[in-house]
Amino acid sequence: MRSEHWSTLVQPARPVTSGSATAVAQPNIALVKYWGKRDERLVLPWSDSLSMTLDIFPTTTHVRIAPDAEHDTVVLNGRPATGEVLRRVTTFLELVRNTAGRRGAAVVETDNTVPTGAGLASSASAFAALAVAAATVYGLDLDATALSRLARRGSGSASRSVFGGFAVWHAGQRTSTLAEADLNSYAEPVPSGDLDPALVIVVVDAGPKAVSSREAMRRTVDTSPLYGSWVAASEDDLVLMRDALRRGDLDAVGSIAEQNALGMHATMLAARPAVRYLSPATLEVLDQVSRLRRDGVSAYATMDAGPNVKVLCHRADADRVAEALRRSNPESSVHVAGPGQGARLLRASG
Repeated sequence: MRSEHWSTLVQPARPVTSGSATAVAQPNIALVKYWGKRDERLVLPWSDSLSMTLDIFPTTTHVRIAPDAEHDTVVLNGRPATGEVLRRVTTFLELVRNTAGRRGAAVVETDNTVPTGAGLASSASAFAALAVAAATVYGLDLDATALSRLARRGSGSASRSVFGGFAVWHAGQRTSTLAEADLNSYAEPVPSGDLDPALVIVVVDAGPKAVSSREAMRRTVDTSPLYGSWVAASEDDLVLMRDALRRGDLDAVGSIAEQNALGMHATMLAARPAVRYLSPATLEVLDQVSRLRRDGVSAYATMDAGPNVKVLCHRADADRVAEALRRSNPESSVHVAGPGQGARLLRASG
């Protein structure tokens, strides 16, 4: 795709009468977290973040132009989408149409294998796949940077799922204007040396969260006295994390990731009222990870906005780690993931 400052393009609106595209993307798990926006409309974060895209839980999205329809239609896992899901997808499609200077409603059909709203990055894979398919259908010719920037507008973490392996999402300079930050806030790949990692994902609760990530972010940024200190610490964590990845030092990568995640949850606990995602089952997983380390296994935990735990380890240790976590948490489901591919177009017509 050609490099363009897509957000600055202004074209006369032209109708799109046909065309379809299917894309797939995988979720990513942040090792240095994104938590909190300084601008919600543009989805600009307060700090940079860094993640690993997974090779499991794909989202496959098909976008088809519906020239006779007055409104967009969204189908999620075989059922018509409503409420906030429908609003977010149609808002994103309108952004794509305005950017491309095109008109024409679309039918979006998404098969999402990630548990939705459980802190497993379902929106990252969903909007990365939608960005690829919608940009194709409406004729946006974007390079990877511009595609990441576009995906960010649907879901911040989707900017990272555009890329495979490890990726860093640049927040955009806080001292710059919003327009400048918009252009400078995108993800790009990060080298990872000889690292051969796995993430063992322990799903202690696949249900939707009682407090959405968006609401929890707002509350934390607005009310937590710990938030500013965590953002400053995250900036240091990112520098150390990039160096650890470059050296292929899994113990350093894991230690930084675990501390960063626990710090993020501490900011939420200090919010007013507090946001608590960690459950008794979560704490049992964390205790088991500590026991594995005492037994000489390199295993480190990270948690997003939810009770589920992801455990970073060497790929050679993944089966041992997964079995230990299954034994100590028999009611949970355990999955093993490695680094996966970035978002990609499967097929297109018209």
